[in-house]
Amino acid sequence: MVLGIITLLIAILAAVGLFREFKRKNFFAVGFAAITIAVFGWFSIRTILSIIFPESS
Repeated sequence: MVLGIITLLIAILAAVGLFREFKRKNFFAVGFAAITIAVFGWFSIRTILSIIFPESS
């Protein structure tokens, strides 16, 4: 459960960075932030769901 929460925090921080870099029009950083949100967000959601519902994964 701790791993899921840590990766969720990373995804949230990447979302903050995405909006900040979008304001600065740094689209290279926006791309990396979007990829980070997608990967860490998906991993954290699936990790938390597999702990809550162990038979569905």
